[in-house]
Amino acid sequence: MNVVDSSGWLEYFAGSRSARHFEDAILATNELLVPAICLYDVFKIVLRERSQTDALFAIAAMQQGTVVDVDTTIALNGAQLSLKHGLPMADSLILAITYQFDATLWTQDVDFNGLDRVKYFPVRH
Repeated sequence: MNVVDSSGWLEYFAGSRSARHFEDAILATNELLVPAICLYDVFKIVLRERSQTDALFAIAAMQQGTVVDVDTTIALNGAQLSLKHGLPMADSLILAITYQFDATLWTQDVDFNGLDRVKYFPVRH
């Protein structure tokens, strides 16, 4: 199973050079988990930078995977991961989902660099 965080989705939708890092995970929709919090983040950013139509198309693409809501277990595990690794709330919930489903997290977010089950791709400028 794979989880792509918001940074990966945004690169993919932008068609950037970094998009290639996330394409395989995103296109394997039968193995793709999409944290609901990533839907929020991607919708907000695409809406701000492009249009509501583009934002809705992005969400429709993301929903080709299995959307995972935050339940009690994920929330509590996320809080523990936040304290253990010094992660912000959204990052800790994404990591909790990754661990709960024995998945791999694909990201450019430096907060995840060096953590178990993470494929980290540094941002290249």
